[in-house]
Amino acid sequence: MMRSLLFVPGDSERKMRKAIDCGADALILDLEDSVAQSRKAEARQIVASFLQNTERSAQAPRLIVRVNALDTGLTGDDLTAVVRASPDAILLPKASSGADIQDLDARISVEEAASGLPAGQVLIHALMTETATGMLAAASFSNKSVRLSALTWGAEDLAADIGASSNKNDNGSYTDVFRLARSLTILAAANAGVDAIDTVFTDFRDMGGLDAECRAAVRDGFSGKMAIHPDQVSIINAAFTPPSEDVERAVRILALFSAAGPDAGVLSLDGKMIDKPHLRQAERVARRAGLDPDALPDLS
Repeated sequence: MMRSLLFVPGDSERKMRKAIDCGADALILDLEDSVAQSRKAEARQIVASFLQNTERSAQAPRLIVRVNALDTGLTGDDLTAVVRASPDAILLPKASSGADIQDLDARISVEEAASGLPAGQVLIHALMTETATGMLAAASFSNKSVRLSALTWGAEDLAADIGASSNKNDNGSYTDVFRLARSLTILAAANAGVDAIDTVFTDFRDMGGLDAECRAAVRDGFSGKMAIHPDQVSIINAAFTPPSEDVERAVRILALFSAAGPDAGVLSLDGKMIDKPHLRQAERVARRAGLDPDALPDLS
């Protein structure tokens, strides 16, 4: 599970190098919004070089590249530059439907083959609510590509697309349209069997507000959250790391169902009924804690 995903401008090697050690589970090397049109070509080469010269390990952050949207005419050049350097995933902005995922999958496959990379190595993440079209096509993202591993949402581009003057109420909460975008992301991710990643919290000085938004995201089913500043990472990581007592209970539930066999229905734990929904939640908690639900630690 990726708890924290930090955006880093793709035209600054210095910022990317600095971000490596900030504690984020993933870095999103951005070729889209944070890079001026005049610097797109240079940013591609900077990102490709960074990918090629950065040591990869299980402990290092995953390296994701946000390319430019498919309708810009820039995506092909982005992919040609960076796929050969083997990013962990490509983040597609302004995804309008599952057809865009299929399109991106095919493009990545071509670049993998040209670079001699194993087929299917580069995964896909998608921003699915930056346009009204994407929101209304939420159900279409399922079963379009085995590469798809996460869906996330954004509020700023959606506001521009629908003509909203703001995405927030006076009290700082999202207005109904943007709460719908958030909800559709959770549902679309569950429907597609992929991670749901929460959008950024834009006020990087308001750590209390960030923590509250993270806690709400965990409660509602998000598995991680994007960040715009390194100072946000530790708070996001803390919120998306389950408490030890939750992990212990999850492991006990997993062990109980494992011992009962595949046909187990309703079981009892600490005098309370547990069934398959509890099992699925326990699997989720275990993964959030970095555990393999099929390889249980010994609690005896």
